[in-house]
Amino acid sequence: MSAPGKIIMIRHGQSAANADTSIYNRVPDYRIPLTELGLEQARAAGEQVRRLLDGRQVCVYVSPYLRAYQTLEALNLGPLVERVIEEPRLREQDWANFQIAGEIEDQKELRNAYGHFFYRFREGESGSDVYDRISSFMETLHRHWSRPDYAPNALFVTHGLTMRLFCMRWFHWSVEYFESLNNPDNAEVRTLHRTENGKYELDKPFSQWEARRVDETVLDAPPMFF
Repeated sequence: MSAPGKIIMIRHGQSAANADTSIYNRVPDYRIPLTELGLEQARAAGEQVRRLLDGRQVCVYVSPYLRAYQTLEALNLGPLVERVIEEPRLREQDWANFQIAGEIEDQKELRNAYGHFFYRFREGESGSDVYDRISSFMETLHRHWSRPDYAPNALFVTHGLTMRLFCMRWFHWSVEYFESLNNPDNAEVRTLHRTENGKYELDKPFSQWEARRVDETVLDAPPMFF
């Protein structure tokens, strides 16, 4: 088993939809590009990723969305990249096809009331659906890591929710704890470092909008009134 020394995750840079959500009405989500600011953010993050790699090669898994590919290109990792694998299971949560602004805003309010993990968008996915495909992706990772010639590091170029759900699945965080977490910023990096005992540690936690422990369950949640 040649598990990587570092598992690096990066959220894509600012996209045109992060700057103006009306673009969802006319451009498919997977074709939404980065803004100029997003490209600058990704270039700056490339310096951080290169320092983390410290001259060692990396196997890259990239979401098939345009903004993820553009982020990877702007990282400018050059010969450090051992191979690039397009990984659809690292895509953004599916919300709808073309998103009608009023309907999406109504559903966001419902999601906030119901819970981000379990609420399923009418033409899309719930957080738990993304969790399931992340679980499937992890099985693929372990098969890749069984190869003796696997690169010393792995890099995921992906999306904020996907990063949080990967960590939730990896570290066995509870649903209640996941619900308390904020997305990383655009082009923000998180790294899982392998320790001497073979386990991984997250370099820094995700920020929380509400204080909850990693082991809190629905039993710890405040009661709902009927």
